[in-house]
Amino acid sequence: MAGPSEKKEKVKKEKVLKEKVATSSGQKKKDVKKETGLGLSVKKDENFGDWYSEVCKQDMIEYYDISGCYILRPWSMAIWEIMQIFFDAEIKKMKVKNCYFPLFVSPAVLEKEKDHIEGFAPEVAWVTKSGKSDLEIPIAIRPTSETVMYPYYSKWIRGHRDLPLKLNQWCNVVRWEFSNPTPFIRSREFLWQEGHTAFATKAEADEEVLQILELYRRIYEEYLAVPVVKGMKSENEKFAGGLYTTSVEAFIPNTGRGVQGATSHCLGQNFAKMFEINYENEKAETAMVWQNSWAYSTRTIGVMIMTHGDDKGLVLPPKVASVQVVVIPVPYKDANTQGIYDACTATASALCEAGIRAEEDLRDNYSPGWKYSDWEMKGVPLRIEIGPRDLENDQVRTVRRDNGVKEDIPRGSLVENVKELLEKIQQNMYEVAKQKREACVQEVKTWDEFIKALNEKKLILAPWCDEEEVERDVKARTKGETGAAKTLCSPFDQPELPEGTLCFASGKPAKKWTYWGRSY
Repeated sequence: MAGPSEKKEKVKKEKVLKEKVATSSGQKKKDVKKETGLGLSVKKDENFGDWYSEVCKQDMIEYYDISGCYILRPWSMAIWEIMQIFFDAEIKKMKVKNCYFPLFVSPAVLEKEKDHIEGFAPEVAWVTKSGKSDLEIPIAIRPTSETVMYPYYSKWIRGHRDLPLKLNQWCNVVRWEFSNPTPFIRSREFLWQEGHTAFATKAEADEEVLQILELYRRIYEEYLAVPVVKGMKSENEKFAGGLYTTSVEAFIPNTGRGVQGATSHCLGQNFAKMFEINYENEKAETAMVWQNSWAYSTRTIGVMIMTHGDDKGLVLPPKVASVQVVVIPVPYKDANTQGIYDACTATASALCEAGIRAEEDLRDNYSPGWKYSDWEMKGVPLRIEIGPRDLENDQVRTVRRDNGVKEDIPRGSLVENVKELLEKIQQNMYEVAKQKREACVQEVKTWDEFIKALNEKKLILAPWCDEEEVERDVKARTKGETGAAKTLCSPFDQPELPEGTLCFASGKPAKKWTYWGRSY
């Protein structure tokens, strides 16, 4: 039997154990209480598809009750508007004028250009009823506007003085037939601009194709901080009915997939022939015009999200963020709370007056920590914190979203410092994305190397004989659950091709270097 002293020791141990359990339980309750309820449930590297879907819901889109259609919320619409302001001003310098054509297309017009409509046929949506009555003739909803606009080009262009004709419209299009819709990347309705131009000579058309492509590069690299490759699409991948297609191609390292970022097409004279777009030249002879079409869409936003987003949520480049800086008060107990709030308001106002898009978050029903997480998920490039010590030292604390670096800056040089920080964030985001993309580029010479690189989700640069049948064969041989490999583009900036280099797929003499991979 245990003695009195042993009993006392046992009671003492039980009491200590109970206190530990109580403390542990209380700590757990406190921890639960501190949970913000924010944060993503999946990591980017573990389940990219679910991660992307969650990140897009962070004020960017709302799912609609029709599959493949999405509501663009103000956060994403602001990004689109910023890009639109840039691009619209640039094309106006090129004497391009904005217009608007109807959404509906008659079957007779749509089907006039055979190759073109065959390329879009599976995606065309049709209106077949008015109320409960069947329409006598179904009406198509535009998948693109070549066939909508060109009958009127033949009406408006009569002589050489009517050229060049350069029109652009900001509009929506509908492309219905597809599986696995993805916000921004593959949706049934999306916003875009589409430029349609007509020239007297091919040389003028060729020049404009590259001018527009450079603007698309600038949108991606200078605004969205996404590196792209400019190049030529293959005959299999070019625009249906066109002469040749150029594009800017992005790459998503996490999925090993390319993305056609935007396209600039030379249509040649094919549509001019079909729609009889003729004019009388300076020699009083009848001639056909040379045409281009070019477009970029809200897909750009999806590419940006995929490139920069992380496990905390969105990461927005400063140039396109609707809120570039958020100012958050950090009051402690017994601090001058009103003084801190006033300093936050004054800071945001000073930044706004300097042309920086800033907001203060004075919500008193959330803790500073909750606000940090909330604005991090939304991707705001720069956070400014103001607490009692900052007030005392006449400073603010800045926290970068791209790399988490914190820095105290004096309020006297607030605007200059913030502008410099935003520029650094923009540049750093581009450099980091470029390094990640370049780490994925794999140069191959043989079929075995190609298959190995494809399975490792690489952006493959390979010598190619430039034959359509060979590309079709590569697609057939690589077809699987994750899709087939195809050409992405042949870069304008071609590496040296030593004499005697053979095509990786056919063994025939290679004519060029081409990027290959799976794509969205």
